[in-house]
Amino acid sequence: MSNQPSTSDETIRRSSGPGQATVQTTTAGASAAVAFEAEWEAACDSALRGMDLTATPDLLLVFVDSRYTGNYAEIIARLKEQTGARHLIGASGQSVIGSSLEAEEGSAIAILGLSLPGAELTPIAVDPQSMPDDLFSPIEDGPSIWLLFSNPFTIMTDQLVSHLQKLRPEIVLLGGMASSHRQQQGCAVFIDDRVLMGGAAMMGLQGVSVRPVVAQGAEPLGQPWIVTECEANTVKSLGSRPALEVLQETLSELDDATRERAVRNLLVGLAMDEYKESHERGDFLIRNVMGADREQGTVAINAIPRVGQTFQFQFRDAQAADDDLRTRLSDLRDALAPEEEVLGALLCSCNGRGRGLFGEPDHDAGALNEIFGPVPTAGFFCNGEIGPVGGENYLHGFTASIAVLTASHPEQQASS
Repeated sequence: MSNQPSTSDETIRRSSGPGQATVQTTTAGASAAVAFEAEWEAACDSALRGMDLTATPDLLLVFVDSRYTGNYAEIIARLKEQTGARHLIGASGQSVIGSSLEAEEGSAIAILGLSLPGAELTPIAVDPQSMPDDLFSPIEDGPSIWLLFSNPFTIMTDQLVSHLQKLRPEIVLLGGMASSHRQQQGCAVFIDDRVLMGGAAMMGLQGVSVRPVVAQGAEPLGQPWIVTECEANTVKSLGSRPALEVLQETLSELDDATRERAVRNLLVGLAMDEYKESHERGDFLIRNVMGADREQGTVAINAIPRVGQTFQFQFRDAQAADDDLRTRLSDLRDALAPEEEVLGALLCSCNGRGRGLFGEPDHDAGALNEIFGPVPTAGFFCNGEIGPVGGENYLHGFTASIAVLTASHPEQQASS
């Protein structure tokens, strides 16, 4: 296995065919690669050739296209053995993400190796069928930063996130729900040398600086309303008016072009903080509209609303998603200390984003690269994204949830 020298300004190339791998490394202890191959063995070998393994990774993040279903165990075993990684975590995806690249076409594997001297890493495998009382004791007593990947078909991820938030109010959770080209079949998460076809995988990070970014892809419509009657996932009334009537009125007040876009991409937003004086883009948990009942005047959504909750109709919008992502990434870049260097990034993007939303490839990964410069990156397209907003963690939809890992640059630190 050949190791490539680590360079912080290496040019990234888009890989579009078998036998090629994109690679990006930094001198700070991170190396990433994406490999496109029809066969899993060739994909592993190609990705490994693209990695700089001069320093053995303490943590390996691995994201595997679900077309490789049936070979997950072999893939995880080979990558962990060949890299010598102390720990491993990852998930399956409809598509995977690398440095400045979103591999939406063709089978691919994305990996990010992190050398983290002095860091403490704590793995947890969450089996919904067998959860001992002390399973989450490391949450209360250990790291406050956790990567979390779940299988949405086997565990209620929103409830898991809420439970962990209550156990440790200051906890930071970053990750997403695994996805597959065949829905539940092939949906998996990975932890160390294990492939879990159900449950969740968690990795605690202590002694590592992680900066979270959560950017949404929805634009509010009309005005916020208060839920005045609901049952299960059905909103019956908003502001004491039939919910469907409010929706129809909201759409009728739009110009023709906006109405056409909104009808095709209709969403709802549930306010994360109901006590804010005003609610804007980014203040809502975004959820799908599942249907409407004309006779009853109700609207069904894929969430459980509650009476008194602030509610606003939204629509999926590429420009809003682009603006929000670039603003939040730019704000983070400007907030970094002079001696703080970006080490690498985990990018979890909703499977409703990508080329289907933006009309072009590599949008989220490209924005990360444009704003921070070349950053070793790995991630995947999720069924839902996990990340903190306003000091609390949520399961999001239509977002990009990003964990930006940073390290102090010794020379700059010494001269400051």
